[in-house]
Amino acid sequence: MPSAINAAVAQQTAAGSVPNATISTTTEGAGGGTGGIYSAIISRNQPIIRVKEKTYEELHKKCLEKNILYEDPDFPPNESSLFYSQKIPIKFEWKRPREICENPRFIIGGANRTDICQGELGDCWFLAAIACLTLNKKLLCRVIPHDQSFIQNYAGIFHFQFWRYGDWVDVIIDDCLPTYNNQLVFTKSSQRNEFWSALLEKAYAKLHGSYEALKGGNTTEAMEDFTGGVTEFYEIKDAPKDIYKIMKHAIDRGSLMASSIDTIVPMQYETRMSCGLVKGHAYSVTAVEETTFKGEKIRLVRLRNPWGQVEWNGPWSDKSEEWNFINETEKIRLQHKIVEDGEFWISFEDFMRHFTKLEICNLTPDTLEADKLQTWTVSVNEGRWVRGCSAGGCRNYPDTFWTNPQYRLKLLEEDDDPEDEEVVCSFLVALMQKNRRKERKLGANLYTIGFAIYEVPKEMHGTKHHLQKDFFLYNASKARSKTYINMREISERFRLPPSEYVVIPSTYEPHQEGEFILRVFSEKRNLSEEAENMIEAERPSRPSAKAREGSEEEKQFRNIFRQIAGDDMEINAEELRNVLNNVVKKHKDLKTEGFELESCRSMIALMDTDGSGKINFDEFRHLWDKIKSWQKIFKRYDTDHSGTINSYEMRNAVNDAGFRLNNQLYDIITMRYADKNMNIDFDSFICCFVRLDAMFRAFHAFDKDGDGIIKLNVLEWLQLTMYA
Repeated sequence: MPSAINAAVAQQTAAGSVPNATISTTTEGAGGGTGGIYSAIISRNQPIIRVKEKTYEELHKKCLEKNILYEDPDFPPNESSLFYSQKIPIKFEWKRPREICENPRFIIGGANRTDICQGELGDCWFLAAIACLTLNKKLLCRVIPHDQSFIQNYAGIFHFQFWRYGDWVDVIIDDCLPTYNNQLVFTKSSQRNEFWSALLEKAYAKLHGSYEALKGGNTTEAMEDFTGGVTEFYEIKDAPKDIYKIMKHAIDRGSLMASSIDTIVPMQYETRMSCGLVKGHAYSVTAVEETTFKGEKIRLVRLRNPWGQVEWNGPWSDKSEEWNFINETEKIRLQHKIVEDGEFWISFEDFMRHFTKLEICNLTPDTLEADKLQTWTVSVNEGRWVRGCSAGGCRNYPDTFWTNPQYRLKLLEEDDDPEDEEVVCSFLVALMQKNRRKERKLGANLYTIGFAIYEVPKEMHGTKHHLQKDFFLYNASKARSKTYINMREISERFRLPPSEYVVIPSTYEPHQEGEFILRVFSEKRNLSEEAENMIEAERPSRPSAKAREGSEEEKQFRNIFRQIAGDDMEINAEELRNVLNNVVKKHKDLKTEGFELESCRSMIALMDTDGSGKINFDEFRHLWDKIKSWQKIFKRYDTDHSGTINSYEMRNAVNDAGFRLNNQLYDIITMRYADKNMNIDFDSFICCFVRLDAMFRAFHAFDKDGDGIIKLNVLEWLQLTMYA
């Protein structure tokens, strides 16, 4: 390491606290910056700066100026946009609406639920959500921006907006649609010349990579992508007693709602029962009403089949005799029609008897059980599970569960409910896994996910320390998700006393890698943030040279060193390797083949304070003292004497060595030092600690004012990183 930096490093013999450590680099005479893996490592918590893509307005204007129709380069009209797992026996033709029919229109007479008819794709879940969306015009205009037309300023380009893991994204498409025999293959409108629903489906397919990616799903998924809301999920057989009231409040507040009938037999998916209902199929709930029938109040539910046909044929169906006892004014209020459009009324009792699941997407997670509208506060955290580091699995795996990401939740104020005798905070936790549908073509499926909530001991309130393994061995959770399930999102409502808690999101099995978003909604103020250790290192006291000068070990050590080093009493990497491996061989209980030459080069570089490429006896002595203490830690965790420790144990080992790191740094250690089985051998273990120790010392050497920020020019940055 060149002398300018090494001289500074030499001033430090051990590392200390680094509050919010940041590295800034400058380039003389040019714009500064970092790139590649260093950019990813240093700026992982910062927003990624991307090249600005052209907006819909810019692309639309350009097409009009050039008098051309837009062609989407990212979702081309070929098989790659259709299917990824199969070859279709027939050839689809991609056509623009003007080639399919005369006088095409984007929307005719307003977008409504009768405009949606399912095609040859198993995406009824998506279409059921669209039908719900049409009931809320404000939301509909957000997803389907107005001023799009096949008449005025037509350029073959359209756009739609979807909520995507905390952000609204604008998806731009061309209007080429797959057809067969001049008929749309997938979603279509009941009117042949109306195309908004087909284009919306195409934009959603583009968002997920292909049309095939939309096969199979839960209506809640699309509901949330249309609204940014949060979903509550009910098994109807276990629904609360006031489920009708909950449904009524949901409709009144503009929440989106869907229901389905489960089947355990795969061959029965989307098969019609004698009553007209379809198993394994999603329906939109479009109204919840009461009416008077023969002098008594009766509760009704209106549903819509996304097929645009095939309806319930029991009591309160379109042609049933019950309607003969309802006056015309009431029929108009309930919008009763005798038409095969897929929409029908059913009594609430029959609804509860036949349907098995109910999904409600709350636009703001109102407390649906209450009679008054209550707006909740929301906190959003993004995270990821990393194999070998922070993918610890559920509570069944105590050795790794504690390594999962942890989020501190401070419930600060109790609910305002005079009828509630308990002092509690109501809140809802929603855990969503990201990008699994989009990555289906790479073999990705939904993970089985869930979460647990623990109360933080009072003495740890206000700290952000990651809770360790022992805490979870001796403390039970205060609340948790009812089940672990392979859905995109799992959510649960809770009532707990005001306090500080920690939420642990996890997959059921350990070692499953993926990204997630954790949202916490509460009636009153809450604070949710990731539990991260402050990045710091202890300053251990060094044994004085005088105290050990006369010891037998010191004499033997000096003799071995002198024999290898020669008269100049300095050793290079190869000589260091000989010294270390000679000593390590004497430790029969340490199963290792010794140190690699490359490891010793790193040690020399990190300990060399004068830039000579060698280290002297004092530098070596300091290195050996460290290695001895780290060797004891390694033995402690190598319980099976395999000569390796697993990457989860490495977190505890790092902690025992006096280093406090955050999740990002643990991720990096795993990526850099673990093998394909997520094990770390003794050589890699020592190299990791040598680097950590030296880099902390280097940082403090440059951090003259102790503010946790250093500034390096490009030469200093390269000297520091290239030699280390």
